[in-house]
Amino acid sequence: MKKTVSANPELIVMLTWHDYTVENAMEVFEQCKDTQAQFWGFKEHPLPLDQMKRLYERMRQCGKSTVLEVVAYTEAEGMAGAHTAVECGCDILMGTMYSDSINDYCRAHGLKYMPFVGHISGRPSVLEGDIDELVAEAQTYVRRGVYGLDLLGYRYTGDAVALNRALVERVDAPVCLAGSINSYGRLGEVKCAAPWAFTIGSAFFENKFGGTFAEQIDKVCRYMKR
Repeated sequence: MKKTVSANPELIVMLTWHDYTVENAMEVFEQCKDTQAQFWGFKEHPLPLDQMKRLYERMRQCGKSTVLEVVAYTEAEGMAGAHTAVECGCDILMGTMYSDSINDYCRAHGLKYMPFVGHISGRPSVLEGDIDELVAEAQTYVRRGVYGLDLLGYRYTGDAVALNRALVERVDAPVCLAGSINSYGRLGEVKCAAPWAFTIGSAFFENKFGGTFAEQIDKVCRYMKR
């Protein structure tokens, strides 16, 4: 079966802590804009829209690719997030529970849509479901035209390593492993799973990789390229 895998998964730096955007996100980005990370993003709460627009604009000025991840479990909230992503000029919308209306809207506006997979609840989010069922669900979304999938692998109540590998191997679309990647051990597992990308947010703010925020980003980037 054809696989969408990456020998060097992309790091998406999330300016978030516990699934909420930090208030000093612009300041953190300015301190880290010259690091190796190409992809940057944050969540839909709590920054006001005008601040979100300015931050995304600054990211684009620095040549970065931009991501909005929406932690929403209703169609209405997900669609609101999609509207925000378009208004902010984002490249990728991650999150939301899949709906045809959100998918159609994203495709009409040139926004790459990567919805959540599985039963998700809470904030920080928790993922539940049978691995085969999660794979089948993801395959259905790909057939409907999504760009890729947002997989909360390390928020999974079951075997995260098995889930991550199964989804990447069996779903022909980019997969982003999002949430709770907070150690070199997990980075090694991510390299083995070989998704398109993965996110780190809280772990950088909690200094899980040692050093300044910028130093940690480059440490992770170097590790993934080894």
